[in-house]
This record gives sequence, structure tokens and C-alpha cells, in this order.
Amino acid sequence: MTVSAPASATPPLLCAVLPAYKARDHILGVLTRMPEEIGLIIVVDDACPVQTGDYVEQNFHDPRLKLVRLEENQGVGGAVLAGFKTGLEHGADVLIKIDSDGQMDPQLAPQFAEPILEGDADYVKGNRFFYMDASETMPIARRIGNLGLTFISRFSTGYFSASDPTNGYLAISAPLAQNLPVHKIAKRYFFETDLLFRINTLGARVLEVPHKAFYGDEESGLDARKEFLSFLGRNLSTYFKRLFYQYALRDFNVGSLFLLAGLVCGFFGVGGALIAWFQSTVTGIPRSGGALAMVEVLIILAAIFLVGFLNFDISREPRTAISSRLKHRAARPLPQFEKTNDDA
Repeated sequence: MTVSAPASATPPLLCAVLPAYKARDHILGVLTRMPEEIGLIIVVDDACPVQTGDYVEQNFHDPRLKLVRLEENQGVGGAVLAGFKTGLEHGADVLIKIDSDGQMDPQLAPQFAEPILEGDADYVKGNRFFYMDASETMPIARRIGNLGLTFISRFSTGYFSASDPTNGYLAISAPLAQNLPVHKIAKRYFFETDLLFRINTLGARVLEVPHKAFYGDEESGLDARKEFLSFLGRNLSTYFKRLFYQYALRDFNVGSLFLLAGLVCGFFGVGGALIAWFQSTVTGIPRSGGALAMVEVLIILAAIFLVGFLNFDISREPRTAISSRLKHRAARPLPQFEKTNDDA
């Protein structure tokens, strides 16, 4: 795919952002395969202990390269946001995040930018599970974990049609990036999922690009077993925040009524069932048939209302790109990048 523009117009500037941490063994292979459509390459040395930034500066001589050095390690999210800030300062139209460990094919970067440039999407992410054979090279434990996270993140982010939430191959329009609440976004392993949640609150449309990932001897700092409960807890927290933002704080609609009715009926139904069980256990006298029938009705109504809410919630996934509208309103300037507590 070749990104083109009318002869009288300035070609769009595509910016590749590569967070670099212990990536000396793989990053040059990624950089040397960067397609010509990429007009700006930003490598962010995330306080790397093996000086990946110096290594790139000494061995990759390309006028498109901009090197950003962070004094303290910020995690992948912090490094990416620092790269986004630099790209916006240089006038980038689309920012494309590519990992520096060689798992992603940089030649696909223009395909990630295309839906944004054509006005079909505000944010484009990779999907390693679109084709049956696309994830065959992925270790089985990682594949199972990602499938589980996909199911959970659909609820927490509100993008029910999206898969592979932890996929780090992504592209974002400049107007959307400039309106991100960067001080709130998780800076480490929860970055990609939290970013999806944040752009959903802005009403951004997400599309996916199928691709394969390549796994070799790259080093990963993620301990899946250690982080599983953390990911689960963060997704649950994000889900409740999204419900509050979308159905109480910012809007009150049919979905809000379904959710409220379902919670009320569920509370009294389940509460009544527990009270009936406790009383019959302690006294040995079962509750009356009428009381039990009322409990059953409340539980059935709760299930009906909550399924109705889920259907409404799924239908609310953003379907229209908003970047063109964001261009015409005052964009939020990215704050001076500084160290923040992780995922506060």
C-alpha cells in the first residue's frame, strides 16, 4: 500500500514510535525494514540498562530517526506516550507504535495508517487471532492467556468486536492522540487495554488489521502468572468505571434504566433467596410458596434486564470516526512528559 495525497497537498506524515528496553539484539532488524512511507522514526530509550538508544544512534544512520531518552524507566506505556508527544511536536498525522523486539513486521505499518487517513477509523490495532493459522507461532500459554483477556477486555473497554487487547501493534490519529488524558493512562503492561478504554470514552472508532507475530529469543519482562490477577482486577475496575462514565455521569438512557432495574431486582432477588435459605436452615421452617415465588420472579426479571442492558451496551460501540471533528475543536495539549506513578 502506498500512502498518497493530491499534488497540491502536503503528504501525510506517518510516524513510527518504538519503545526500546533491552532491545539491542533486535531493534536494528526492525529499523532497517521500516517502509519508505514512514516519514519519522522515533526510538524511545526507556532508561535502558544496555543503552539501546546509544546503540541505535551509532548503527542506524537515517535522517528520519529521532531519539528520545528517558532518565527513568517509565514502562512501555510511558515510553510510547513520550514518543507520541515527540511525534505530535514534529507534525505527525498518524502515530504508529511498533515493538522493537522483532515480533511485528514494520512493513505493515502503512496498512495500519490507511483506515485513519481515509477517515474510516481513529485507532487501528493488530489482531493475531483473525486467521486460524495466524497465531500458530505464539506459545500455547500465551495464546490461552490472550484469548481469556480478549473476553474480559471486551466488557471493560466497550469494544466488543475487538480481539487481542494486549496487541502492541497500533496506530492512532494525531487529533485523537492529542486529546488523550495521558496522566490517567496506565504506563506499564495494562497500557494497551487502558488506552482502548480511554479512547472509548472519547467515542473513537477502532478497526483491526490481521497480522502474524514472530517469536524467537526476545526477552520479555512480563511474568504471566504474576500479572494475571493484576490484569483481572484492573479490567474489573475499568469495567465499573466505564459503566459509571457512560450510563450515569455522561448520559442517562435506556441502557441506564435496564442496568438500574437489573441491579435492583438482582439485589432483592438474591438477597431474598439468601434470607430464605438462612431462615430455613436455622429454624427448619421453609418460607412460604408465595415468598419463594416472588424471589424467583425478581431473579428472572434481573436476568432479563441485565441481558437487555448487555445487548444495548454492545450496540453502543462507536461506529463513526471522530478525528475530523476533533481537528476543529481545541485539542488538549500534551503536558510536559514527566515521571508518574505506575497505573495510578
